[in-house]
This record gives sequence, C-alpha cells and structure tokens, in this order.
Amino acid sequence: MASQTSAESDVLRICRDLIRIDTSNYGPGTEGPGEREAAEYVVGQLQEVGLEPELFESEPGRANVVVRIPGADRERGALVVHGHLDVVPADAADWSHDPFAADVEDGCVWGRGAVDMKDMDAMILATVRDFARRGVTPPRDLVVAFFADEEAGGVKGSHWAVDHRPELFEGATEAISEVGGYSVTVPKKGGGDQRAYLLQTGEKGIRWIRLTAHGRAGHGSVPNDENAIARLAAAIGRIDAHVWPRQYVASVRQLLDGLADITGTTYTDEDTDALLAHIPGARNFVEGALANVSNPTMLNAGYKHNVIPQTASVNVDCRFLPGHEDELMDVIAELAGEHVTIETLHRDIALDAPFEGHLVERMKDALRTEDPGCEILPYCLSAGTDNKALKQLGINGYGFTPLRLPSDLLFAPMFHGIDERVPVESLEFGQRVLARLLTDC
Repeated sequence: MASQTSAESDVLRICRDLIRIDTSNYGPGTEGPGEREAAEYVVGQLQEVGLEPELFESEPGRANVVVRIPGADRERGALVVHGHLDVVPADAADWSHDPFAADVEDGCVWGRGAVDMKDMDAMILATVRDFARRGVTPPRDLVVAFFADEEAGGVKGSHWAVDHRPELFEGATEAISEVGGYSVTVPKKGGGDQRAYLLQTGEKGIRWIRLTAHGRAGHGSVPNDENAIARLAAAIGRIDAHVWPRQYVASVRQLLDGLADITGTTYTDEDTDALLAHIPGARNFVEGALANVSNPTMLNAGYKHNVIPQTASVNVDCRFLPGHEDELMDVIAELAGEHVTIETLHRDIALDAPFEGHLVERMKDALRTEDPGCEILPYCLSAGTDNKALKQLGINGYGFTPLRLPSDLLFAPMFHGIDERVPVESLEFGQRVLARLLTDC
C-alpha cells in the first residue's frame, strides 16, 4: 500500500511540474519553446529509478523520449503507452489562473495541458516509476513514449519517430494514449445515476487544406467582376452553409445505443439532442463524430488597401469519418467552385479499432475494479491523436486516459479551452487504473 500511495503522490507532483514547463506549439513555420525541457525532465524522472530512456530530436528543440520495459513474455506483442509533451498556446489574460503556474485550487490542478495531456503523461511516469522502484515486471513489453508536436499533427513527433526510428516500436501490436477512458454520469431509467466510461476505439481522419481563389488584379477604384476575395468569400459561405449528412459509424452507434439503454431516452438518426443532453461533458466530442466537418480557420488576402489582389486563400480544417474521406473531398471541391484550387497541407488517417479482445477486456476490468458497477462504452473521437502515426506500423490504438470525473464538470470543452483543469482525485484514480491495466495487459 505504501508504494501505491507514493505513486499517487508522484502523479500530482509530476503533473504540476510538467504544466510549469511551457511547451506551447504554435504550428508549422512559427517559433515556440519546443519540447526539449519537458523531455529532459521526463528523462530525469525515468533515470532516477534506474531506467534508460532515449531522447532524440527531429530538429533542435523538438524532442521525443522512448524507453522499452521488458515484460514477462517477450514473445507477446508489445503495448505502446504514449503521451505528447506539447500543448496549444494559452493567453494568460483570458484565464482565472496563470496557465503555466499549475495552481491547485478547488480540488483541481489548473493549467494548460492539465487535460491535454500532461495529466496522462504524469500517470504514465508515476506508474512506470513505481513499477521500477518495486521491481514489477509487466506481462508483456511496454514501449513508453513521450512525443513532440502532436498539436500540429505529429510531423516532428510521432510521425517522425515512426518514419525514422521504427525499430523502437518493433513487435508492438497495440497502444493506449489520450482522450478516452473518462467518465460521464447519466440518469438511469427507473431512477438514480449511472457512471459510464467512454473508451475511445475510433478517430476521425484529418485533412487540413488551403483553398486559393484566383482572380484579376486591379486598382481598388475600378469595378472588378473577377475579384479573388469575393470569389473566396463566396466559397467560404457555401462551405459554412453546407450541412454534412449524419453517418453513424459502428462505434458511434454502439455509444448511442448504450446511452439509450442506460437512460431510457430514445433517439433517431435525425435527432439525438435529448440523448446527448445527458452527457454535456462529452457532447462536443460525440457530436463531432456524427458527420464529416469542415471549418474555415485562417484567412490571407491582399497587401494594400487600394489594390485588388490576384489571389486570396483560406485554411480549412476538415475531419472525416472512417471510410468517408473521398466523399468529403468531392463535396469540398464542388462547394469551392471553378475559380478555387485546393491544396492539402496535412493529412492523417481515420482509425477504427475493435471494441473487443484481451486488451479491451483488461481496460474494462481495471475500471470496474476501481469503480464497481460502472458501464464502459466505445466512442469515436472527433479529433486525432498520435495513434494515427503508430497505425502506420500496424499498431491498433485506443484512447484510455482513465479519469473518474465529477458529474458537473464540462470536460470536453476544456481541450484547447480556457481554465483547463483536472481534479486531483481524478488524477490519482487514473494512476491506480493505469497501474492495474499495466500489471494485467
């Protein structure tokens, strides 16, 4: 019991330490602090308990850390347990707490990365350190990885590691990482409440594109019916007005059916509002997985007030359901129109892992041991994780950051949001669940 208490204490300390290291990722072509300082911290925590991690960079400052822990059965496929060290930027003026101070208040750790995903990084480190101190041998090899650059698609992190250092993941068959495994509390038909954990089995794919409208340059005082900005604005308007049809992939259908069984609330393919109203803390992610999505995010046009530019461009964040990428791009091309070209800036695959098998059952067992009577449901994440890169090596990835959350905590909106925070009790719960999983995986 003493070692477990030590690990629970470790997880809070490590989470706060990591939040205090600013690893803001401002995206391609921009300057940022990079992940090196955080990676060196991780290395120090691992070396302190006798492990021998490797730190490597894709470019100066963009550091990754990997360590393999031998398991009892070296013939079994290894399990990759991974997190990312970068975070999205935060403007301190918008927050009630300094986003890089890691304050503990109202039972929560506050700061950028508290849920995305330095909480899971801390759970991994605390558990691995505890195993090393106690001489625990996992049932199979664990490949523990901390990646750079996930918040910009993993080009300088997980994808670089997979492309340049695939031997580090040799023999791995499955992986666990962020977002899934957190709880929602819903009303039970017949009365009372039921806690259910959403185990992430799927992810939408990513297509970050740039639309460039072409027209005729000219003087701002002269009429111009080939104005690139006007053409781009029309294209943006059509994309914004387009209603993507709902399409229910298997993991989404299983989630909705499971929620309907628990709550007694029915739904139709056209109307899920009453059902999803029961899960406000996860609703954003679930609604994002009901259809393809296309959101304009950045504009660039013109260079002088009295000059009509020849081109104007917009960046659009497109997310597609498993099996629906071609359909998404065909629709975008039609909406963009004849005077607009489309360039792909970043692409990543959709994922769809089975909600069955040994690892899934062990994840369920670990949750039910720490939270008896809970339900576990699959779901498809509307965003993406580093599991996409590992899939290139044939590794099936799951989202499993186990957090037992207060019923009134709006969890999903805190990803990339303001006043990001994680309850201390949830961190400690997650470390216990993760430890149970890794001793029985």
